[in-house]
Amino acid sequence: MKAAVYKGRQQFSIEEVATPSPGPGQVLVKVKYSAICGTDVHGFLYDVVPPGSVMGHEYCGAIAELGPDTSRWEVGDRVVGGGGVNPSGVKRAARSEPRFNFRTMGYAPEARRAYAEYVVLEEWEPIPIPEGVPDEAATLCEPCSVAVHAVRESNLRLGDAAVVLGAGPIGMFCLQVARAAGAGSVIVSEPAPARKDAALELGADAVIDPTEEDVIERVVDLTGGGGPDVVFDCAGAGSTLDQAMTMVRRGGQVVLVALAWEPTSVLPVDWIAREINLRASFGALSHEWRIALGLMEAGKVNVGPMVPGESYVPLDDIQEVFDSLRRPSTQLQMVVRP
Repeated sequence: MKAAVYKGRQQFSIEEVATPSPGPGQVLVKVKYSAICGTDVHGFLYDVVPPGSVMGHEYCGAIAELGPDTSRWEVGDRVVGGGGVNPSGVKRAARSEPRFNFRTMGYAPEARRAYAEYVVLEEWEPIPIPEGVPDEAATLCEPCSVAVHAVRESNLRLGDAAVVLGAGPIGMFCLQVARAAGAGSVIVSEPAPARKDAALELGADAVIDPTEEDVIERVVDLTGGGGPDVVFDCAGAGSTLDQAMTMVRRGGQVVLVALAWEPTSVLPVDWIAREINLRASFGALSHEWRIALGLMEAGKVNVGPMVPGESYVPLDDIQEVFDSLRRPSTQLQMVVRP
């Protein structure tokens, strides 16, 4: 099969490798789409992905082959590559390791994932795609589940004013999930024109360009002078965390969703007296993947504006796409079609 093997130093190699065979209790999945995640881009940019790895963890496909002693699936079943409930005794490091550090522990040595034509999973790992959810949407179940987790971990209440900083894929999902959870208004801060347009199409009440306006002053004005109830920092760039802490209302909450890989400065004296709450949110729980698919099936989450036709690229172009994502991008969600 063909796979994009990471060689280190920001270099991929498109190689013919042996198609894996499923062992006992495993399934072979034919990958249809594999979305490019920001964590893969950061792993590439900071060169922390072990050489020999095949990245790609946001994907969907169909069961192509069953290993011995499998009983949950049939060949041809449509699946998302994750979200299953791990059996007793199988631990996920991010949820069980007391001192888990994503930067140093988040990339498994020589992992073989879905920037490839096929991938092997334990039969408990994938989850079924509902009949009413197209593959193009199901591919983004994982990032949608991250937004579901962030909103469920937040203090957002019916009618609250919410702000989303950064309209990348996670930000656009946070916008929609917050709305589905009952937010009375959702304001988005985003400088890229294509992403601003997509956020408006997806239901943002206002989109602020932080390069043209003082985002803090504008948000406070739009929320009647008190500031929003909850701010989701989905950018993790430059001063966004401090902006979030400064704009949120007295006693409000900031949810840090973005993985910031560079030091970020904050000036607590500007906001500490308002006794605001900071909550970190990471990844998602198994049931939240199914919630994400349910929101898609119900029409409460729409991926269409996030993934226009030009977002789909062949596996052979993965080096070019990752190179383009090194710099601040205007792209929406990029998706590899192995």
